[in-house]
Amino acid sequence: MSNQKRKMLVTCALPYANGAIHLGHMLEHIQADIWVRFQRMRGNEVHFVCADDAHGTPIMLNADKLGITPEQLIEKAKADHVADFAGFNISFDNYHSTHSEENRQITTEIYKTLRANGYIKSKVISQLFDPEKNMFLPDRFVKGTCPKCKAEDQYGDNCEVCASTYSPMDLINPRSAVSGATPVVKESEHFFFDLPSFEGMLKEWTHSGSLQPEIANKMQEWFESGLQQWDISRDAPYFGFEIPDADNKFFYVWLDAPIGYMASFKNLCDRKGISFDEFWKKDSTTELYHFIGKDIVYFHSLFWPAMLEGSGYRKPTNVFAHGYVTVDGAKMSKSRGTFIQASTYLKHIDPECLRYYYAAKLNDRIEDLDFSLEDFIQRVNSDIVNKLVNLASRNAGFIAKRFEGKLATKLDDEALFNEFVAQAGTIANFYESREFNKAIRAIMELTDKANKYIDDKAPWVIAKEEGREAELQAVCSMGIELFRVLMSYLKPVLPKLAERAEAFLQAELRWDNIATPLFGHTVAPFKSLFSRLEKKQIDAVIEETKALFAEANKTETKTVKTKDNKVSDNNIEPIADEITIDDFAKLDLRVAKVISCEAVPESKKLLKFQLDLGDHQRQVLSGIKEAYNNPEELNGRFVIMVANLAPRKMKFGVSEGMILSAGTGGADLFLLSGDEGIRPGMQVK
Repeated sequence: MSNQKRKMLVTCALPYANGAIHLGHMLEHIQADIWVRFQRMRGNEVHFVCADDAHGTPIMLNADKLGITPEQLIEKAKADHVADFAGFNISFDNYHSTHSEENRQITTEIYKTLRANGYIKSKVISQLFDPEKNMFLPDRFVKGTCPKCKAEDQYGDNCEVCASTYSPMDLINPRSAVSGATPVVKESEHFFFDLPSFEGMLKEWTHSGSLQPEIANKMQEWFESGLQQWDISRDAPYFGFEIPDADNKFFYVWLDAPIGYMASFKNLCDRKGISFDEFWKKDSTTELYHFIGKDIVYFHSLFWPAMLEGSGYRKPTNVFAHGYVTVDGAKMSKSRGTFIQASTYLKHIDPECLRYYYAAKLNDRIEDLDFSLEDFIQRVNSDIVNKLVNLASRNAGFIAKRFEGKLATKLDDEALFNEFVAQAGTIANFYESREFNKAIRAIMELTDKANKYIDDKAPWVIAKEEGREAELQAVCSMGIELFRVLMSYLKPVLPKLAERAEAFLQAELRWDNIATPLFGHTVAPFKSLFSRLEKKQIDAVIEETKALFAEANKTETKTVKTKDNKVSDNNIEPIADEITIDDFAKLDLRVAKVISCEAVPESKKLLKFQLDLGDHQRQVLSGIKEAYNNPEELNGRFVIMVANLAPRKMKFGVSEGMILSAGTGGADLFLLSGDEGIRPGMQVK
């Protein structure tokens, strides 16, 4: 690795200002913060910025529902987000908002440049319009009956029952999700970013090493299906920036959101005297990194670099995507109390516990991370308390009582010390490549060796024998030296523990002084550095989370009426119209074994199954993606399907049946399955 000082700008994806920060968000911000802190320890110049994503229809409607202005809503959200990130020791240099003057200016300038360069097109489109709210309706704000399977209460862009995709205007009996009114069709001029013009550049850039291999391969699927022009405008009323030289038109939130990276940095530059152009000019030699979730890869790997290229700015050095967080192997759940908000966690548990646990499981790939509550307690206590902190405490007492806090003037085991120091390069490479799990593993292997050294030397035995004072000081000093090296390696992960360790050692932990022992140095009296994690703390978080969402459900619960005017709780779908036994007998339900299951990247809802029915195989598209983040985990599982459902040609392929599931929809869906001993093709009676 080069010793030349690097200049970097690092960003996290912008949290939406319409909700609280939860432990899923924290995965990304902790990952980025560890990387940033490591780079700073290496002497690199790093600017770490983020902002709230503060525009869009949902914010406008939610503010109206709460009886406040959108500006008031986003101001409160930002204050909450800043507090949560500070609580987890995320070391942002600046946290801004997309609803800022810097963002307005840069967005307008980029739009005008794109327009002048011929990359903005206009066309008249037909949209559904709410006559009561006097507003055009985004697809997700229209509901009605699916035109394919006739399921009721489906969104305007796809059906959660049969997974069909369609236009909102294809819905049967459409209604506005905002007012309940029947929408009308109106025409409106919209502005489009000409993404297809950048296909050649994007094909080259996506395979330049700027994306993880998995992402680069996924992008190829978009090229094969053909890039489309992107609608970047929205009609009034809309909470966002007005488009210049247009009447009552606003920039779509996804246009100005990534520009928020630039705006937050510009705000920092203006306050600190940093050169904005040095980091954003087209031929810049500085480095630009985006840490994002896998759900927004499309925007950051196609739209964003194309916008930058078309407006004369540099493109990202790398876009680092990560997976989702699951809890005990399942999606974060409000009802189970595992949809944990950052603020709830911080009331009960040290944030360093989560930082360490995430680091111990994070790698450079786009894999979901499972937050196992039992493993969380065991790993934190075993690694941090029993191994790392105990290494310092079991030696510090002897140094304080027998030697007035002064360390020895030589190493008791120079070879062992050199072995620890020699790992600096390997551990640095693990941090650099975001393979934090490998870094933690290497550090903990060294921690075990350090404790074995103390166990073998047994200073508590030496202390009881006369004439071995020098040996006791040397052994205990060696233990503290090894602790210093280990804490230096862990400083990016555990910054607050590192601060307490520095106060004990009376020395700064730096990467460039790892190999320099504290010969003859005086350490402070030892104080407890870290507290054990108790199950009751986890239980308190779970219970408070359940209570939080139970209260929210009380205030948000609506009732719906079935066709016979019976009232139903909104969490339970009303019973459908009666059928006869003859109708039911027509269903041929069969057991099928999942040969393979994968997400359909272009769809928010669909998983693609290859199923074994004993004597043949079938492909089924099922709209349960939200409930199963790791579709490959379904491989080998038995499911039950409607085998005699006519094949249906969909946008993403032919579906040859329907898989049965139960639940209230969305994330709360569960595949039905059979008992032990079942085999593919068996009929379900």
